[in-house]
Amino acid sequence: RRFLQGAVVTGTVAAMQHHQAVRRLAWQTLGQHGPKPAKKIVFKGPGMLRGLSSLPNADLPATGPLAGLRVLDLSRILAGPSSTMLMGDMGATIVKIERPGGGDDTRRYAPPYIQKKEGEDSDLAAYFVSCNRNKQSVAVNYTKPEGQAVLHRLLETSDVLVENFKTGTLAKYGLSYDQLKDKHPGLIYCSITGFGHTGPYSKRPAYDMLIQAMGGSMSITGEPEGEPMKMGLSMFDLTAGLHAVIGILAALENRRLTGLGQHVDVAMLDVSVALLQNQGMNYLAKMQRQARVGNSHPNVVPYQVMKSKDGHFILTASNDEQFERFCIVGDAEELLQDERFNTMKARVVNRVHVTQVLNDVTRKHTTAWWLEQLERENVGCAPILHLDEVFADPHVQARSMEIKMDVPGCEEPVSLIGSPMKFSETPVNYRWPPPRVGEHTEKILAEAGYSPTEVTELCNLGAIDKLKNAPQSAARA
Repeated sequence: RRFLQGAVVTGTVAAMQHHQAVRRLAWQTLGQHGPKPAKKIVFKGPGMLRGLSSLPNADLPATGPLAGLRVLDLSRILAGPSSTMLMGDMGATIVKIERPGGGDDTRRYAPPYIQKKEGEDSDLAAYFVSCNRNKQSVAVNYTKPEGQAVLHRLLETSDVLVENFKTGTLAKYGLSYDQLKDKHPGLIYCSITGFGHTGPYSKRPAYDMLIQAMGGSMSITGEPEGEPMKMGLSMFDLTAGLHAVIGILAALENRRLTGLGQHVDVAMLDVSVALLQNQGMNYLAKMQRQARVGNSHPNVVPYQVMKSKDGHFILTASNDEQFERFCIVGDAEELLQDERFNTMKARVVNRVHVTQVLNDVTRKHTTAWWLEQLERENVGCAPILHLDEVFADPHVQARSMEIKMDVPGCEEPVSLIGSPMKFSETPVNYRWPPPRVGEHTEKILAEAGYSPTEVTELCNLGAIDKLKNAPQSAARA
């Protein structure tokens, strides 16, 4: 009780080693004693989380392992927003800085839009919604000195800044890492760019497809005789976002030990090269280009799409034991005596012949028959699902990978993709629906110490903006 009522708790790193457990107890206690918000609590000392501020929504406090972490999010599009949403789901307070008026570019990446009601679009693009929940939007024009001053005020209680502007852009506004580090020595400043902050390409803009092309993945994707093929996902936007989170968490651990922040420089091209992994090593081992193998695996056969009597399925017999069990199931045991089939190396060397013969075997039965029989014998296999089938899958539903949130302006709860992070002690939760531009400007600035008069003056100067007419919804899920 004393913990919740106190305005400030101080201590050294050693004295506060169990701050997460204490914080969870505080959240639990708050939940047991009603929705009255806690006062501001700040851990002072080297390596502590700065700005453990009042709860974003008193009746639904953050429960994840990053509760208390405060992130100033200057990113837009996908790579940065996907990383900050992950941290938001895990409990961090994400303050999303957007341009007054237009906001994040992906607000206009539509259609499709989220449905206001059946058959009627809302004004929320599905793309924007995909990576912007658990965030509070503040509209700031930081090209103006007054807007820059607002960001400097918000940085006083921020642990992390995330941005994905082209290298050098924020330096024009006094917001680069080098310009901030002396005033905010504990700040973790994460930049996500196409090519990084060093090297001959550092000033270039980038998009996911450009990185797929330049990072080599397109050269090894597609049918052997076809054209190079991009992946169906924005793979390197998303994986750059994942690497940003990993880098930020590592830098926070270092700050816990040293009290010092640092610059985390994540380049999409670097990520794409790193993720070549075994394919990249296949090249480096002999310095020979890899031929495309379509839906097959370069080092394992069969590990690919197989034809069935009524469609296709995936077969991954990734060792000799599984291949033997496949042959028994498929009544093709004679293949085990054929030197072109009886070892993993032989099957790779004789890939074309092996694939043709195995497709003749799998065409004899339906997909459902193969899945039932192969699963029983512990041979890797899977159906190839469309997205409607994915979200209807009982396992996907059981793992809460589709969630519902009440979104202002929508008459029914909106389906969103859930977090893949499952924590036994500090579960993720979904506190804020994707925001409107400037929806939380007044709230966040008031928390930062601005008076209503000062907020009005900043609006009149064009340094900030706020949501004029917020859509209503019955509740927040």
